[in-house]
Amino acid sequence: MAMVKTLAGIVAVLLPFFCFGLDLAGAEQKIAVTVSIQPQKYFVQRVGGDLVDITVMVPAGASPHSYEPKPQQMVALAKSKIYFAMGVNFEQAWLDKLSAASPKMLVAYTAAGIQKRFMARHTHSHEESEAEHHGHSESADSEHGGTDPHIWLSPPLVMLQAHNILTGLIQVDPENREIYEVNYRNFIVELVDLDKKIRDLFWRKGKGLKFMVFHPAWGYFADAYGLQQVPVEIEGKEPKARDLRHLIELAGQTGIGVLFVQPQFSARSAQTIADEIGGRVVAADPLAVDWQNNLLHVAEAIAAAAK
Repeated sequence: MAMVKTLAGIVAVLLPFFCFGLDLAGAEQKIAVTVSIQPQKYFVQRVGGDLVDITVMVPAGASPHSYEPKPQQMVALAKSKIYFAMGVNFEQAWLDKLSAASPKMLVAYTAAGIQKRFMARHTHSHEESEAEHHGHSESADSEHGGTDPHIWLSPPLVMLQAHNILTGLIQVDPENREIYEVNYRNFIVELVDLDKKIRDLFWRKGKGLKFMVFHPAWGYFADAYGLQQVPVEIEGKEPKARDLRHLIELAGQTGIGVLFVQPQFSARSAQTIADEIGGRVVAADPLAVDWQNNLLHVAEAIAAAAK
């Protein structure tokens, strides 16, 4: 009887260590995944669930236009089984180097199958404004300076990206295919629900509702919901006095009542315009960690400001 009590005591003492060891084993079974920006982490997490361990290269608050990875990030990248590329500026400068550093890592392009629009800069007339909105001609491409990478700001396009994420995860981890497929279907249901909520905000407002942004990151969002973004910046720079006057006139004529700014860019010109038209400046970070609520926040602000 004393022996039984002794063994029971030993087991009671060692059990937490056995459990801790099992937890470590479970953690080691996760698929190491790397993404470029915070919204991608949200998408991959929804499809990968508890089976993935995600590293984000561009941290919150940093700009994917100019970010350079830290040495410790390059070391951590060696453990990744898959890199989900989006097409942001950061990747154009670094993806080849990242792939060379981890030759066994799969690079999966989440933008596969998506036709990108041209990057808007600034509009000076109704005709140019319409061309910017649709943006599919060679002249528009040369004028606006390339394609728009912000495909993560359109729920319908995120549905396509989610399928590319599913395909990539299955390729590196086929044993858990069924789990990924269930997660993917659940995520699609969430995206459909989000899309409906946003459409419901605009269905009574009519097509072509305009909103003003400093940096034109919201083109795909505008395309998805029949809106039109009006950019403030001129080729990435603050507008001059003449351009500001034009924007103020345009805002007054079209009833624009909200101007969106993001933390990576100056809000000075936007505030000047807002003061002149009696509108308001609203923070809207296209790289926000809370992706779903961020899109709802932007949609609600546009709808509320519509006259």
